[in-house]
Amino acid sequence: MREEYAVMPGAESFYLEGNDIGIVLSHGFIGTPQSVRDVAEALNERGFSVIAPRLKGHGTHQEDMERCTHKDWYESYSRAYRFLKKRNKRIFLMGQSMGGTLTLQFAAEHHEIEGIITINAALTLPSLEYLQNDPAPRFIKEGAPDIKKENVYEITYEEAPVQSIRELQKLMGLVPSLLHRIHVPALCIKSAKDNVVPPENTSFIYQSISSCKKQIVTLPNSYHVATMDNDQHTIVSAVADFVFDQIRSKAVG
Repeated sequence: MREEYAVMPGAESFYLEGNDIGIVLSHGFIGTPQSVRDVAEALNERGFSVIAPRLKGHGTHQEDMERCTHKDWYESYSRAYRFLKKRNKRIFLMGQSMGGTLTLQFAAEHHEIEGIITINAALTLPSLEYLQNDPAPRFIKEGAPDIKKENVYEITYEEAPVQSIRELQKLMGLVPSLLHRIHVPALCIKSAKDNVVPPENTSFIYQSISSCKKQIVTLPNSYHVATMDNDQHTIVSAVADFVFDQIRSKAVG
């Protein structure tokens, strides 16, 4: 019988009810909804309904995560979308790091959404490319989260399963060929300095999607986990402006 692991305190999925505009907001690889809570709450204060799913295998134990595939993470994201759809929300998709990668995959396959927001979306992880080859360890040590702001605590694992990293690499390998299928309005946010995902990933996404309405925002004072970093307020303002602009455009059109 498989051992079941409890969810770490603070790592749970959450939903914040607001108006009829819904946002799916996904955390990244190894992270949890805790890493996007401050941004979610600020967006909710602007009126939006926000759901932050806990991707399967995250926020429990690294051995739990090791059993998951990128399809499991996509299903976790999909369930959050269906939750909002059942509540008749006008839905925007948003994700950080791997959450941004899942956002792109979902947007390529579901054209009825209102728009997308990516934050340091991951298509390449140069420092981990060596793990694609055998032999490789079962787990590798996780360093401190890539956050410029001091005294910030992110719920995460101390070790990352190599099998899970390989699943992430499969996802990142899949998504670039889908980008041309994205036509909805897009806001692509990147940190000027990111020690995990090269900022060029976001530039490539911006250039590759087929959206007529798209914009790119650069955060000058944040690293990879930007939703917990110094430019958090910039993210919230940019996202709120973007969403309201799309809603107004639809109303006028």
